Amino acid sequence: MTKTHKPHPQELAELARDAMWANDRACKALGMSVVTVGPGTATMEMTVRPDMLNGHDICHGGLIATLADSAFAYACNAYNEVTVASGFSIDLFAPGRAGDVLSATATEQNKAGRTGVYDIEVRNQRGERIAVFRGRSYTMRGKAVATLPVLP
Repeated sequence: MTKTHKPHPQELAELARDAMWANDRACKALGMSVVTVGPGTATMEMTVRPDMLNGHDICHGGLIATLADSAFAYACNAYNEVTVASGFSIDLFAPGRAGDVLSATATEQNKAGRTGVYDIEVRNQRGERIAVFRGRSYTMRGKAVATLPVLP
């Protein structure tokens, strides 16, 4: 019988991040990166490119929501159980402009049973608040994000 290594919560979050990132075509296409991840938390960055600007010459709000949603996904999957969004809301406060580096930081507010609530704050490189996002999650029990290492 093989035994799997029981990772520390931070190690588990990193294993889940790596497994998700390996197949995360959307985030890669948008030039996002995972800056940090931990149990119930994640920070992601995205530089606003000219092809992300809308007709007002500012970052499309849907792309700001995508950045926040992505940080939310990495935060709520950090426990290595497949977790999806069951809903979210976003409030936009200021525009993102070409060249801005936007950071989305997700923080778990509550996790009980199969549901969770996460708040995500999006700021630019000057620390100005661009948006706040609240995500609600649903965990699919019994489905791991990453395969745990096997002990020798």
